[in-house]
Amino acid sequence: MVLEATMICIDNSEWMRNGDYSPSRFQALSDAVNLICGAKTQSNPENTVGILTVAGKGVRVLVTPTSDLGKILACMHGLEIGGEVNLVAGIQVAQLALKHRQNKKQKQRIIVFVGSPIKHDKKVLEMIGRKLKKNNVALDIVDFGEEGDGKAEKLEALLAAVNSNDTSHIVHVPPGPSALSDVLINTPIFTGDGEGGIGFAAAAAAAAADGVSGFEFGVDPNLDPELALALRVSMEEERARQEAAAKKAAEEAAKQEKAGEQRSSSQDATMTENNSVSAPDADNKKNELMNEENSLLQQALAMSMDGPGSSHDVRDMDMSEATMDDPKLALALQLPMQGSARDSSSQMDISKLLANQSFVSSILASLPGVDPNNPSVKDLLASMESQSKPQEKKDDDKQRNEEK
Repeated sequence: MVLEATMICIDNSEWMRNGDYSPSRFQALSDAVNLICGAKTQSNPENTVGILTVAGKGVRVLVTPTSDLGKILACMHGLEIGGEVNLVAGIQVAQLALKHRQNKKQKQRIIVFVGSPIKHDKKVLEMIGRKLKKNNVALDIVDFGEEGDGKAEKLEALLAAVNSNDTSHIVHVPPGPSALSDVLINTPIFTGDGEGGIGFAAAAAAAAADGVSGFEFGVDPNLDPELALALRVSMEEERARQEAAAKKAAEEAAKQEKAGEQRSSSQDATMTENNSVSAPDADNKKNELMNEENSLLQQALAMSMDGPGSSHDVRDMDMSEATMDDPKLALALQLPMQGSARDSSSQMDISKLLANQSFVSSILASLPGVDPNNPSVKDLLASMESQSKPQEKKDDDKQRNEEK
């Protein structure tokens, strides 16, 4: 890679307002200068580029040779257009700037953009060329725009005077639909005598011709590294934020799903426990109901057995079983049987049973919550006994009459 310091002389005369180069001569020149600066700084990180204007009120150095591409490109904004070109003064100031470069190992090169007529004579230009050759300064000339007054011959003479071992070059760019930078891509002005810079220039020009940036975020990092870095950092922060938001949403969804599973499992466990607990209760209640129904059915059957159609043997068997289990209960069961079978001579009269105070007392003592010694109970028994005596006397008289 060639290590060199380059000064670019810009034509900012009144002729740069013409529109024969799209969109204008000065805008086409600015695009070509930007690409050249990028190609030079990319070919070698130690290369330096400076820019000066050769028209207007006078030659003005916009930036001295530097490797800061952002500083180089910023100086191109807001340039004034006007006046006439002073090519000789511009080349002399550029040579002086290169003479005071910091790195003396850098080769010296001047690039001149000429888009307006030249007022200097050929001899003056040849003298300037020989001086550049003596100081080992290479010269590249870009001829575009006006073609009259022997402009091309003067520039050729200048090149012949400065050229040494084909280190200097001239390019004539006629007006046309092609951009100025597109024409300069394949010239040694970009390649630097065939070494470095061609890749950058070709890619940038091709992207500009297609109307596509070709760079990440649409910004060339060589032209504006600070903007490209800011866009890249912003994109990385946005990507990290989106990933964090997606991760947080996934975690919340997982927590909700887990909570739902725990809730459903707890409900299932509760329902199972309730079923397991309520099943024995239901069985117990069912058994109790069945026992009550059986007891009621047995009582109903026992009462139905007291009817006229019931056999005497069955009643005797029931009475004997009841007597064996509980004599008091057997006596209590005999009461409804005697009331429903008064016509049978084998059964006792209920009035006689009620007249038996000891029998009634034993029955009342067997009942829960009844005290035979209660005065009210005693009065009731006395009244029943007094009522049963006349009835008993009447029955005895009736029986005597029947026997006579």
